[in-house]
Parts: sequence; structure tokens; C-alpha cells
Amino acid sequence: MNRGPGTTDDTQVRADCTVASDGRIAFQLTALQAPAPQLLLSVRPKKGPKGSKKANAEENLLVLPIDGDGRAVLEPQPALAEGRWDMYVLPEPGAPRRRIRPGFRDLRALVDGATREWPSPVAVRVPYTTKDGFLAVRTWLRTAHAEVAGIDVTEGSIAVKARLHGADLAPGAVVRLRARGAEGIERTVESQIERDGRFTFALGFEELVAAGGPGSRVWDVSLRLQPGEGTPSIRIGRLLDDLADRKEVFVYPTVTVGGAAVRPYYTVDNDLSIEVTAVE
Repeated sequence: MNRGPGTTDDTQVRADCTVASDGRIAFQLTALQAPAPQLLLSVRPKKGPKGSKKANAEENLLVLPIDGDGRAVLEPQPALAEGRWDMYVLPEPGAPRRRIRPGFRDLRALVDGATREWPSPVAVRVPYTTKDGFLAVRTWLRTAHAEVAGIDVTEGSIAVKARLHGADLAPGAVVRLRARGAEGIERTVESQIERDGRFTFALGFEELVAAGGPGSRVWDVSLRLQPGEGTPSIRIGRLLDDLADRKEVFVYPTVTVGGAAVRPYYTVDNDLSIEVTAVE
């Protein structure tokens, strides 16, 4: 379980939450009996090599007041750092903080998030239930973001529709595929520019398998706003709805091409990647 310092889990405190389209989240806590309670959001340390957790030099902690009716509000500003924020209630100053169980989550305002235009920075917040059954908030904070609108996988290729948010899309933008863990190995694919930041691209799997050489490899997919080496890239993925984790939910077919199994997938951060696995 993910426990912070001075934490106790022997609690039945629950929180309903309602998300507004502007990112505002209202929490309504139940079974809370405390003289001066506070709601705490603590960003979870990122995992380092072999699953170890990188310690933060200073815990990133957000404290919200809880009114007499058990209500606390997380305003749209300031934007939260990207990560997973575990939620706690502090009954009173100096008391151990307690984990919160999820109640009713009204996320209807997030469902059609991809239909709206998002300014820079693109700040996304999705309340969700952790694997161990507690309430948390998944956040993304990016200067710009390319949102996947559709993926079509055929026997030998993939076609992707997407829309850019937080930046201007101009002719010359290309899709960049970079081999993870391999310095300098990348490929670019032309994109077809449409209106309102929308674009499409298609990729043949056979070329991707050959480009990576023997063995298995993962290719991360990004949008490069200008052609040429060293220009900034914007990760392509799917963040703008009510789903905090889609890796195990959106599963695309695996295609065998040139002695390798190829499949697109979403990473743990909901970014788009393509896995090429050598077939023995």
C-alpha cells in the first residue's frame, strides 16, 4: 500500500467528488468527526530503476480546508504537478493523517473533454480509485498535448487521428518515432494537417521492424512541430476524458510482420507507443 508518514488506514472516511469542466473538483466527506479537519493531497514519488521510489527533496503537499459540512474544493489554479496525488484527511493539527475511501464520483464533465480546445499549459485532473481501494487524483501538466481521436490497426499498418492542444499546428509538422533506450534511433512520418489542430498519420509496420534491427524494441510516438533535428516534440496520447489508466483497458491487436509481433499500446502515462517483439 502507498502510505505516507504518520498515516493510518483504519478509517471509513469516504469522499464523494464532482468534477467541473474547468477542472474544479468538489469533495464531500462523510463519516468525518473531527474538530478542525483538513484535506491533504500528496504527490506520489515516481518510481526509479527496478521499481525503487525516487525520494522527493521536499514533499509536494497541498492542504485544503474542510468546512463544517464536510466539503472541500480543489480549485483549477494553481495547476498541480503531473503525477498521482494520494488523498488524506487530517482530523486536527498533529494527528496522524488518514487515507480516504472513494464514494460517488461524478466525472461526466470529463467525458467529452477531447471535443474542447485546451489552452497551454494543458492541465488535466481525473479522480480515481487506486489498486488498494483508496481515493486519488491523476494529473497531467504539459505545455502542449496531442490527443488521440482514433486508431485503426490493419494487417500491416496503423492509422491515427489526433488533435493538437496548447500549440499551433502548421504545415511541416511530422510524427516522430523514437526507439526507447537507443540513442539516435528514430524515424519520422509525414502528417496530414486538417483544421482546428487536427491531423492524421499512417505508419507501415514493416519499415518500423526493419528500422529497429534485430531484437525487441519500444517506439514512443510524438509530434514534432517543425522538421529537423533537435526541435521540440509533443507526446501523442489520450488524456482528455474520465479514464485515469487506459493501458489495460484500450488493447489493440498484435500484428505479425517480418518475423516480429507489433502492437500499439498506451503507456502507464496514457501516451502512445508501439512495441515490436522479436518472434522466435
